[in-house]
Amino acid sequence: MDTSTQAVVVKSNSVVNRSSKRTVLNNLSAYGFMTPWLLGMLLLTAGSMLFTLYLTFTNYDLLSRPQFIGFANFAQIFKDQNFWTSIRVTFLYVVLSVPARLIASLLVATLVSKQVRGIAVYRALIYLPSLIGGSVGASIGWRELFDQNGPIDSFLKLFGIHGPVWLGSPATSMVVLVLLSVWQFGSEMVIFLAGIKQIPGYLYESATIDGASSFQRYVRITLPMLSPLIFFNLLMGTISSFMVFTQVLVITDGGPMNSTLLYVLYLYQQAFQFFHMGYAAALSIILLILIALCSGFIFLTSRFWVNYDV
Repeated sequence: MDTSTQAVVVKSNSVVNRSSKRTVLNNLSAYGFMTPWLLGMLLLTAGSMLFTLYLTFTNYDLLSRPQFIGFANFAQIFKDQNFWTSIRVTFLYVVLSVPARLIASLLVATLVSKQVRGIAVYRALIYLPSLIGGSVGASIGWRELFDQNGPIDSFLKLFGIHGPVWLGSPATSMVVLVLLSVWQFGSEMVIFLAGIKQIPGYLYESATIDGASSFQRYVRITLPMLSPLIFFNLLMGTISSFMVFTQVLVITDGGPMNSTLLYVLYLYQQAFQFFHMGYAAALSIILLILIALCSGFIFLTSRFWVNYDV
């Protein structure tokens, strides 16, 4: 090997070494930035989940040391009548609130996608309830709104209508909670609105030339193009509906006659009112399994109705 070749080889090795050092430094920098998230994930999420899993096999009341009891908590759960009531009530709430919220958000997104004067103000006002979300203040306001002799009853009496005892009847208390959920559809509406804006205009122009009506264009073009967003909102809405807590605690506290005893509220009662922490931990594991099963079912059905073609 002559001198010039050796120089080229040495230079090449030097470039490779500098590149390797730069790669290592970049990787170390990335891991450094990820460290806070990794620590939070390990300590606050993974650690909490493992501790919860351990509590499911114990009898623990927060005041004494956990006592290992095996699968007794799970065996007790399936004999618990309130557990089955909470399952039934929660599924009823999910089945009623999720589709209603999707339909409302989709229809309103279609309306506010039109370019009319002051449309930005209308969009902001419609989105406003989502900012309040499931806060305690919003829940108290909703409870007062539907209370006996409240604003809703007073409005109905103007037309000679005597409204039901909204929060005192098992037949209407769930309706109040579902209406509160639908009222907060702003986030889904914004997602649908962004999706509608992305639909190519030539699709509508071609359909119009072929003689398609407005309804046919909406069903044949808009809905298929929005199906990925419908899938996303359906999945997120289902998961969040299983975990509703603040609204039902403030408005009905599970009553009347356990007609609004949603699952998370029952879990809270077992954990922090009766101090059955091991039992509540077992309930939380079952909730996790229920959400996973429902999410998996939605994913399985998505292949039949979600369109990813542009």
